[in-house]
Amino acid sequence: MDLEITLRAHGCRVTRARKMVWDVLASADEHLSASTITARVHAIDPSISESSVYRTLTVLAELGLVRESRLDESATWEPFHDDSAIHLVCSACGAVVHHDTELVRQLRRALERDVDFEPEEIDVRVAGRCAECTPEP
Repeated sequence: MDLEITLRAHGCRVTRARKMVWDVLASADEHLSASTITARVHAIDPSISESSVYRTLTVLAELGLVRESRLDESATWEPFHDDSAIHLVCSACGAVVHHDTELVRQLRRALERDVDFEPEEIDVRVAGRCAECTPEP
């Protein structure tokens, strides 16, 4: 995905802050809090303010490039993915695994068919323990 083309196509300016926030999210293999994104951006360019990071997250979310997930009391961010992936959240270590499953697509179809409801977004979170945190029997 070319961030600059997408921003310009929607009439948005291409700024250093937007590029850096996108690069941080795109290179992460985990969900990141806004404060973690800010820290990683600051490690590269301390002149980018925390408010610029938050404004950038808002713009990228409005354009459908990133998504915010509430996995506990706080919000985390990641590049947008379709909602066929569910979030498996380890309650011990906090790891988040995306699990792609046909069940979410089946739920979407069932809601559309059975209750005449068209979901705009389905965000499924399952809490439990990952294999590394599950005690041996």
